[in-house]
Amino acid sequence: MSAGALAGRVALVTGGRGGIGRAVCARLAREGATVYAADLDECGAPDDAPRPLTLDVTDEDSVRAAIDAVSERRLDILVNAAGIEIEKTAEDTSLEEWNRSFAVNVTGTFLASKHALPLMRAAVAARAGAGGGTASIVNFGSYDGFIADPGLAAYCATKGAVHALTRAMACDHGPEGIRVNAVCPGYIDTPMLQSFFNGEGSGGAGRGIGALRQAVRNIHPMRSYGTPEDVAGLVNWLAGDEARYASGQLWVLDGGLTAQVQQMRP
Repeated sequence: MSAGALAGRVALVTGGRGGIGRAVCARLAREGATVYAADLDECGAPDDAPRPLTLDVTDEDSVRAAIDAVSERRLDILVNAAGIEIEKTAEDTSLEEWNRSFAVNVTGTFLASKHALPLMRAAVAARAGAGGGTASIVNFGSYDGFIADPGLAAYCATKGAVHALTRAMACDHGPEGIRVNAVCPGYIDTPMLQSFFNGEGSGGAGRGIGALRQAVRNIHPMRSYGTPEDVAGLVNWLAGDEARYASGQLWVLDGGLTAQVQQMRP
């Protein structure tokens, strides 16, 4: 996608101050979009996405307020990047933790999409007389919605739900010119990944990501894990006109990890 390909578009990114959300905001802004970086507080908003919003995706009033703050009264791109990870088995997960996981990862995606849809219809209508085009919702699933890492029961369950919601929304809103896809990252170098490696489930025994770096590379056919910028590149493509026929899909970005038969890797 060439520079400026999103010029004139308006984007809202939930979790916009997180590791991946920050990279997504920066990339969309570089492509010319007006970017609203929405998160629990306005501290640390990306320099090239100068429109921070305070947003709690689990609170419907907060979601409404954030959508109302989009001054253009149209929204071409919604990226649902807000998410949390609880590192426990089902047996060890409390009901409060389970509900919190679903509140952020699933209900948050639902609420942001629900209240953004009227502005996305407005964006499609505004572009109808200027060559047309679609609006784009990009949800965040995970490769953990297909296979499972140990000790992530609630997280895996929420990502499976996001995958199903993505398909349902694509069917419901495709006729309105609104595309819905999910990006499903694997191992991406973020604070969330570092937290996972410090936990018991990873097998890292609290050693941190540095001690596990080579082991992580070795389980991937590409012998590496991803960066937030890798994910932002895929989101950027899904947001723009080059992906105008892409909808209802789960885009796995995992360096080939889920393509291989595990016991046969070299």
